[in-house]
Amino acid sequence: MNRFAFKMKLKPGFKDEYKRRHDQLWPELEKLIRETGVSDYSIFLDEETNILFAVQKQSGLSSSQDLGTNPVVQKWWAYMADIMETNPDNSPVTIPLEEVFYLK
Repeated sequence: MNRFAFKMKLKPGFKDEYKRRHDQLWPELEKLIRETGVSDYSIFLDEETNILFAVQKQSGLSSSQDLGTNPVVQKWWAYMADIMETNPDNSPVTIPLEEVFYLK
């Protein structure tokens, strides 16, 4: 099982809205993510910087970051674009993070 971590940036003042939207994650999006082999997916917020830190386990070679051509994912990106830093296609600006320590 692989682990993958990345960071994104939330616009200031949108913590509660970000949490609300994820608390109501669309079932079709959750199903798609799980079918890709992603599990144990968490997102944390550093409130000082508005940086979102995400980590997920992957049973295959794909991550949630590989689903960008799916219409459900594109719809989610559009839904989230008003509260996050995004690319021109509405995908969140994501920066992969290198693992430098892991205690099993």
